[in-house]
Amino acid sequence: MKTLLNNLRKSLRYGAMVIAFLISVSVIGQEIDYYTISGVLKDSKTKERIVFGNVSVPDSNIGTVANSDGEFTLKIPKSLNVTEFEVSHLGYHNKRFSIPEGGKNGNVFFVDPASVELKGVFVRPEDPRKIVSGVIDKISDNYSDAPNALTGFYRETIKQRREYISITEALTEIYKSPYGFTLESDKVKILKGRKGSNVRKADTLMVKMQGGPHVSLYLDVAKYPELLLTREEMDNYDYEIVDMVSFDNESNYVISFKPRVKLDYPLYTGKMYISVETLAITMAEFSLDISDLDKATQIFVKKKPVGLRFEPQSTSYLVTYKKQGDKYYLNYMRNEIKFRADWRRRIFETTYTIMSEMAITERNTENITKIAAKEAFRPHAILADRVNEYFDENYWGAYNTIEPDESIQSAINKFNRRFKKQ
Repeated sequence: MKTLLNNLRKSLRYGAMVIAFLISVSVIGQEIDYYTISGVLKDSKTKERIVFGNVSVPDSNIGTVANSDGEFTLKIPKSLNVTEFEVSHLGYHNKRFSIPEGGKNGNVFFVDPASVELKGVFVRPEDPRKIVSGVIDKISDNYSDAPNALTGFYRETIKQRREYISITEALTEIYKSPYGFTLESDKVKILKGRKGSNVRKADTLMVKMQGGPHVSLYLDVAKYPELLLTREEMDNYDYEIVDMVSFDNESNYVISFKPRVKLDYPLYTGKMYISVETLAITMAEFSLDISDLDKATQIFVKKKPVGLRFEPQSTSYLVTYKKQGDKYYLNYMRNEIKFRADWRRRIFETTYTIMSEMAITERNTENITKIAAKEAFRPHAILADRVNEYFDENYWGAYNTIEPDESIQSAINKFNRRFKKQ
């Protein structure tokens, strides 16, 4: 297998071992020089919440993503002197909302669903395999050929059954190397971080997540096509056009893919969303084929105690891109794995869910400086071992983040109450 594909698979591994955490408190105060817009996104017709919607400032590189409850908070520097923010999501019209003086909080923002009218839409006559081949040909045209400096908010969580046992968050600076052929790699620097953990479970099995923000970056299938978008990998899949949808005011093919061969490593099944006009991949959602448990186990487990049985139950991966000008830029990444662990000859079985997500909240294309090797977060490091500042609602200041969903917020509150008692 190619080096990048091996790196990705290594970065998606999770090792099981007993760990303990040390918590320290850090409170940082900042002058309020930004507006804060918060609320929930809903479908204007069904009134259902819209999850993972893009919320951004038009004609800027600032934005965030709504959480799994459709809730968001967007911080806009007052120096921008903007009057609107914009919401976009798969299957919906882009919609702009005014920013009243002092910001807007706790409101519901309704977004209108969009249907794709095939009349007037240029549908290519090629079969889906040729469309995917066209995506590969046009990566260097559709994505940035220059380095970018990104700011990203990253979160990873670990649950044992339904209870969170670890939540880690970090603000990251990312050196995003050019798309297309390059010997440069993406680099990550941790700017701020914090975590909470349930240390009362020290006598039970605990897990660590390896790779941290790098796991999210490796989901950038346009940058790391070895995962899904090489001609070599194309031979391993069957493709089918299953729908057409609107995404960021553009018509998109929805092309499903599934394995057509069996190899010595597991393949993926899922959907790609591809712009009809530009053949850029705008979103991909997929999961690992875990029908062969032995193959799947080799992907995820780096180290486990003797006698422990590991069984993956489900995986899901998501990556989205946002168009600005004539280029598409990395926007949001999320991955989740659920697995069961039990001990041979013991009455013990439990399930774990590990999730990580990253939203790109700011992008800069001028005066780009590479991140020095000594400052970079290593791809095989464990973020939770290096982050030792705990939760404070004002900690992030003017930086944009992903709002915690209800279950994560509940766990944060629980961690905070215990820390205060200690």
